[in-house]
Amino acid sequence: MEASPRTPILELKGISKRFGAVQALKDVNFEVFTGEVVGLVGDNGAGKSTLIKCISGIYPIDAGEIFFEGKPVTITGPKDVGRLGIETVYQDLALCDNLDVVANLYLGREAINQNVHPLVSPLNEVKMEKRAIEVLKTLSVKLPSPRRVVASLSGGQRQSVAVARAVMWNSRVVLLDEPTAALGVAQSRMVLDLILQLKKQGLGVVVISHNLADIFEVVDRIIVLRLGRRVGTFMAGSTSREQIVSAITGAEFGEVEENNTANGSEGGMAG
Repeated sequence: MEASPRTPILELKGISKRFGAVQALKDVNFEVFTGEVVGLVGDNGAGKSTLIKCISGIYPIDAGEIFFEGKPVTITGPKDVGRLGIETVYQDLALCDNLDVVANLYLGREAINQNVHPLVSPLNEVKMEKRAIEVLKTLSVKLPSPRRVVASLSGGQRQSVAVARAVMWNSRVVLLDEPTAALGVAQSRMVLDLILQLKKQGLGVVVISHNLADIFEVVDRIIVLRLGRRVGTFMAGSTSREQIVSAITGAEFGEVEENNTANGSEGGMAG
């Protein structure tokens, strides 16, 4: 008896999104499985940012269906996504530089002591610090101190804090937008190791990046978008960078000149 195919933890079918005259996404299918790292690549204007923002609840979809653990779901905003266990770490990280690591991990979700004196801080600092240390240790994130102000951390450490914040609330899927952009070699290595740690813990991970070297180092599958459409799916272990570049540019279909012209007319909205 044949084994039944696995069900993706997150699946999108026939997703379309338009901004005025710009068709940012056209009938896009997308899926990520538990314990899998998927690379989402494409040129500027391919639709990567738009797709991620549709998943994150920032943009409402015009058409299509979204499934979580095989069940149809309706996403009307970021709160719906958070309840499902989908978290996004954007390129700007959205960290508060003037606060320490613990405060950033708990930002907006602080643990509160009940029935304390009005002159005493209501925050349960001991509980928050203990939990923060546990999460950082689980993810193998090494920091000087959980009480270090975020502004004093390196780029790789800051990225690690942003990822830790995304996964410490029972997240099931994490979307990482250009996680190694502007990082040095050692800092990028720290972030790539963290991505592999997320996979090891059974999360579904989506990495959006222009850095194909990083993509090939950590992902299992690569999905290519071009001009708002899904044009290719590749297993990282049996694919060359040249094949991915050809899919991104349309070279294998003789479409390079046409696509470059179209990309230039799309502007930055589709991302």
